[in-house]
Amino acid sequence: MNTRSIGFRVVSWYAGWLCAVFVIFGAFIYWQLAHYLETSLGASLSRRANQIAELLTSAGGNVDAKTLATEINERYAPERSGRFIRVASGGALLYVSGKPLDASFDPAGVRLPPVPTPHEMLRNEMEPDWKPLLVETLVCQAGDRSFVIEVGASRAPIQTVLQQMMLPLALGLPAILVIAILGGYALVRRALTPVGVITRTAERISSHNLGERLPVPPTDDELQRLSEALNRMITRLNESFDYTRRFLADASHELRTPLTVIRGELENAVGAPGLPAATRDSIGSVLEEVDRLARIVEGLFALSRLDAGEAQTERVRFDLGELAMTTTEQMCLLAEDKGVSLSRAISRGVTVEGDRARLKQVVVNLLDNAIKYTPAGGTVTVAVCVTDGRAWMGVTDNGMGIPADALPHLFERFYRVDKARSREMGGAGLGLSIVKAICDAHDGKVRVESEPDRGSCFSVELPLAAARAETAEETTKASEGN
Repeated sequence: MNTRSIGFRVVSWYAGWLCAVFVIFGAFIYWQLAHYLETSLGASLSRRANQIAELLTSAGGNVDAKTLATEINERYAPERSGRFIRVASGGALLYVSGKPLDASFDPAGVRLPPVPTPHEMLRNEMEPDWKPLLVETLVCQAGDRSFVIEVGASRAPIQTVLQQMMLPLALGLPAILVIAILGGYALVRRALTPVGVITRTAERISSHNLGERLPVPPTDDELQRLSEALNRMITRLNESFDYTRRFLADASHELRTPLTVIRGELENAVGAPGLPAATRDSIGSVLEEVDRLARIVEGLFALSRLDAGEAQTERVRFDLGELAMTTTEQMCLLAEDKGVSLSRAISRGVTVEGDRARLKQVVVNLLDNAIKYTPAGGTVTVAVCVTDGRAWMGVTDNGMGIPADALPHLFERFYRVDKARSREMGGAGLGLSIVKAICDAHDGKVRVESEPDRGSCFSVELPLAAARAETAEETTKASEGN
């Protein structure tokens, strides 16, 4: 037997905890029952002592031993009920009950209460020749006399009930342990059977056959969810491999072209005997390509930093509406040059937390794309509000729109819907990738809705700063509670 296996450890822990819970529960029930029975008996004795005290008080303390004995015997019959009753006053014994019918104790052997005697006390009397006795002592004042009243009863019935309870507890523990071990072993063995199948299948999967998937047992439990999660992970890995290969190819292509142009133009400039107008044009062309290359490299650098988790070097609270308003005003000149009007529906007081510069880059990229792909006379609308407890920002245009088949790939790096037109407009296919990376780093989401020739709407959702603070406070309280 492999003592380090999951099955052995699960069964051992299961049986051990069940045994501990059973023992603790049994001990708790035993203690509660003993406490309840003793408390109930003590309350009964206290009521009887108070009744005798009322009898003495009603007589004003003027009662002789014979009358008292008659009253107690007629009302309470201590010998038949198995009770012990003793009444004393001024050190003189006025009444003591006889031996009970079951001979469980001897009233003459019961010790006197301590002196001075408390007003009310409950004590146990233990003598080797008879069963334990529980005695309630009550001191009362009747007239000018003080009486000490003692009422007792044997604890034998309590011990009998507790002993009868111990038998099923002692027999039940081993039976429950055996059933728990056998049942736990059968359940664990059956539950872990599909794990072997999943393990063997997983060992066959490599980077060359990521299209293969693990078997999913239809059990609707953690094992099924694990298999489904692993299959989704394999899918993501497959997509990551494809994406990486595509990214490297696109990056090589995008960087190769401007570098080739730069080299060719510089060679032409060097070979020219002077600096005629043609050479100046060539140098201008080189500068354009250098600018394009700089933007690509800057985008790649930004993405690399975002991938490395450096998206929020400065985490502060700020008003997203104010940020969107000032950024929109700064982009007005670009919109005017294009003949596009900017419309705003921005609510103030939408507080978020994060890197202000990075989130401004989101607004700039979305506005820049909207203005670029909106024809003259079109309108771009920027909106900020709170919806469903989250900060929402939308950039809507009525431009050319995006084909439906391009929407799933829109946030991929270097992806461009119309490569020729994007190149003319200076795009490299990195702007939306940067937007998505920044939103992901801020626990946000970016979505797009678009129809060809009708326009597009890019929306960004971010957690509100208040929601972040409440979550952090709840986490802190939970940690302090633990």
